[in-house]
Amino acid sequence: MSTKEIQESIIDNMRQWQKIENASVVSTGKVMEKTDNPIIRLVMEIIQRDSQMHYRVQELIADSLESKTLTLNPDELVEVWDMIEKHIALEKKTVEFANAALKALKGKKMVVQEYLLQYLLVDENKHNEILDSLETIKRGMYPYG
Repeated sequence: MSTKEIQESIIDNMRQWQKIENASVVSTGKVMEKTDNPIIRLVMEIIQRDSQMHYRVQELIADSLESKTLTLNPDELVEVWDMIEKHIALEKKTVEFANAALKALKGKKMVVQEYLLQYLLVDENKHNEILDSLETIKRGMYPYG
């Protein structure tokens, strides 16, 4: 496959995926309309917001292959890196809080609270992973810094 064919395939993939994300937003909305249960509503809202963010990421990927070049120059990263490092420390603290809360609940049969805390832990770990990946990009730009 040529580079152009690969790009077209990824663009098509993103556009099809966006349709599914839109369907997910509609689907979660219908569930929320049907129930007043705060747990179910919260889970649907989480999924809905994630789907909306996924759509935006897919849009950026497709646009970057169709028309907009994506760049991240070293100066832009350096300009905000101190703030990002402070945010990394915050994210690590949230993982500590989630782990402490889960440990306190262990064996207490508070399944809904454990379920929600487990969600928070997974999401906070996800934040750490994407920030770690950003740091990998930074190291690639500045191999000695």
